[in-house]
Amino acid sequence: MILTDTKMLEFIKKGNIIIVPFDEKCLGCNSYDIHLSPNFAQYTSTVIDAKKDNEIKHFVIPEDGFVLKPGELYLGSTVEYTETYDCVPYLEGKSSTGRLGINIHATAGKGDVGFRGHWTLEISTSIPVIIYPYMPIGQLTYFNIYGKVKTPYFRKKSAKYDHQAGKPVASNMWKNFL
Repeated sequence: MILTDTKMLEFIKKGNIIIVPFDEKCLGCNSYDIHLSPNFAQYTSTVIDAKKDNEIKHFVIPEDGFVLKPGELYLGSTVEYTETYDCVPYLEGKSSTGRLGINIHATAGKGDVGFRGHWTLEISTSIPVIIYPYMPIGQLTYFNIYGKVKTPYFRKKSAKYDHQAGKPVASNMWKNFL
């Protein structure tokens, strides 16, 4: 079941959901609006190799905006740092974002119980569109879990994205081949 606004507030007060910064104005009836960090990145190579640690180039979105181009993959990050315990976070684009032709994740919309960090966004667009730092970009919904979690994400040896900082993180798929 999806948590309602009152249930999310209850989980936040108990420390089962942590959102920093938190602004109650961003709380919808069953979701929380997240914002685009000015920190952006793109892969430096035109061919990305799943078995390699591919290099990315970080840059900052200017205040007057940045044009996303079709056929390009951009890595963004959320302003909000989140921690989630006793529920599953799910990230989706806002409908207003989708209506601009922007996709905020190719996969990986579902987080893990025990995830701690800023969310890396896998951004693409179907048409050229100008984006701005700190604009609303997506929303988090939280699902109740059934049963006790044996190993939360932050305790897994295979957790490749725990404590993501405020900058986008490149794929760590290459670590799966070791």
